[in-house]
Amino acid sequence: MSRVSEPELVASGVEQAPFILILCEGPELRVAAANAAARAVAPERKMVGRPLSEVFDDLAGQQWVDLYGQVYRTGEPVTGQQWRAHLTGPDGTVHELYADFSINPWRHPDGTIRGVIGSGVDVTALVRARLDAEQQNADLQQRYRRTRDVVTTLQRELLPRGLPVLPGAQIAASYLLADADTAAGGDWFDAIARPDGTVALVVGDVVGHGVTASGVMGQLRAVLHDRLDDGAGIAEALAAVDRIARRQSAARAATVCVAVLDPADGTLTYCTAGHPAPLVLPTGGGSRHLPVTGGAPLGTGSAFDVRTDRLGPGDVLLLYSDGIVERPGRSAADGTAELARTAEHAAGGRALHEPGAAPADRVCTQTVELLVRATGHSDDITLLAAQLVEAVPGLDLRLPVELSSLSAARRELGDWLTAAGAGDDDTFVLQHALGELVTNAIEHAGPQDDPVLLRAAVGPDGCLHAEVVDRGRWRPPVHHPDRGRGLAMTSQLVDTLHVERTATGTTATVGHRLSRPPRLLTGERAAAAPATSADALTVDEDAGGVRVSGPLDAATAPVLQRDLLRRSRGGTVAAAVDLSGVTHLASAGVAALHAVADRHRQQRTTLRLHAADGTPAAHVLGLVALPYSPPPGA
Repeated sequence: MSRVSEPELVASGVEQAPFILILCEGPELRVAAANAAARAVAPERKMVGRPLSEVFDDLAGQQWVDLYGQVYRTGEPVTGQQWRAHLTGPDGTVHELYADFSINPWRHPDGTIRGVIGSGVDVTALVRARLDAEQQNADLQQRYRRTRDVVTTLQRELLPRGLPVLPGAQIAASYLLADADTAAGGDWFDAIARPDGTVALVVGDVVGHGVTASGVMGQLRAVLHDRLDDGAGIAEALAAVDRIARRQSAARAATVCVAVLDPADGTLTYCTAGHPAPLVLPTGGGSRHLPVTGGAPLGTGSAFDVRTDRLGPGDVLLLYSDGIVERPGRSAADGTAELARTAEHAAGGRALHEPGAAPADRVCTQTVELLVRATGHSDDITLLAAQLVEAVPGLDLRLPVELSSLSAARRELGDWLTAAGAGDDDTFVLQHALGELVTNAIEHAGPQDDPVLLRAAVGPDGCLHAEVVDRGRWRPPVHHPDRGRGLAMTSQLVDTLHVERTATGTTATVGHRLSRPPRLLTGERAAAAPATSADALTVDEDAGGVRVSGPLDAATAPVLQRDLLRRSRGGTVAAAVDLSGVTHLASAGVAALHAVADRHRQQRTTLRLHAADGTPAAHVLGLVALPYSPPPGA
């Protein structure tokens, strides 16, 4: 029997090794060998003999291929732990992978670089298990919240709670604290929709950290916001905060970049007062930094000259603080170049796979993740982006005078608000408020062949104007102790409500300033309302009581009322109703719940209502002061 040679033993062992191994040769990093574990990561791809960048073209913008090139050029190894990657499978689906890896130089016997050896371990299961454990571990979450409560509260009070939603521009922002557990920061951002249709964008940086820096930041932001909102020019607004900086030593040397963008024609005016200049990411690819304007930091006696530029349709403008550039181990020049490359990949959708995310959102979130994971960060990081977009046409619905129109109206309104860029909170509020008005119009409208009109549009100031019109004369209202809440609820939900009744019909007009939340990257995630796409009302029963899901409006409320009274034998048996799955709770639904509760009171039995925090039902029940509690065990 012949003995297997030693090279064959080594090759067999490497092929069967439980870790990923890829050997790349030459400056083009052509794959010389890849073991079975490596081929399993990217099945059905031809590897050997091809450049690594071609084999893994879907990793462009995710830094992996760049690291191989870096090791080949420098001869210095690179390691990483639990890095995330998105790979496209043969069927086009995108798979998420986490890996611990090591990339080392492959040398000739004389020490010169022959290529690169990459090895890694798939730790996706480990990472997901850890993330699941953290999510489920209430003690850990509570301990983490306690260490950050003061900082998070301070940041949310001093920074804008929302970004304007404008017809011609998509605005996004993200903020990452240098040390979220111990120190509040001095960075700030702002976006102000101005009366003339322009939007003012601001990113600033106060020297230092802690409560003092945050307090000064709050003063500077408030004054600058007031001046810009009042229509002042950039130089005039900066002169106002400069006077504060001259009087307060803690504000001296603060830097700020102010840009005023006109979404109508892309005209841009800006000033860099000691601050990094904005980055422009054209829609066709590439990037360019705008020239600095020459201004010095606040309180140093500098003038505030401005420069002009112009954005094209689809272009993204990025303002940022120096924390994203001056990261550990990076010079300012290298950090600036990395920022431009990474932001370009994120804007073009060539970095992490986030279907449906707008370019401005990708730039603000993916850029931070991709850059910080490689180096960490020692300062606060603020990103504020604006993209010129095509304005969404106004909404114009003609609704049949029948209650079955309500669910379709909510769905179309929700789709339109999403397309316009509205946040989840505004979508929730407007679907409820306008749904109440449409319900009133349908219940009180005139002839059946005369539709109810629902119109809405977003003005250049970021304010939504909507109206609900019916062509008939309202019938005299029938007074009932459990009805009449619709207009009261609407007036509490929106900024303005005006109802005009004439001989030819009724017009209810709503005004509401739209906003979308920035991403404060402190680990906290706001509770999101459940999706509102379901149109059917379902009622299920188990040992814990009754669970209601779907929309509870004028069309479905009578059905639920009858069902609950049937299950409770006319209110003679105590009952518990979990409304956490309700996607829309209209005033008609509130009236039905009051009617059932009254029947239970008459029978001297108990009706307990439950709704999880953050759900539509919890929001509305709190608004109308109808007692409820979280579901048992929540």
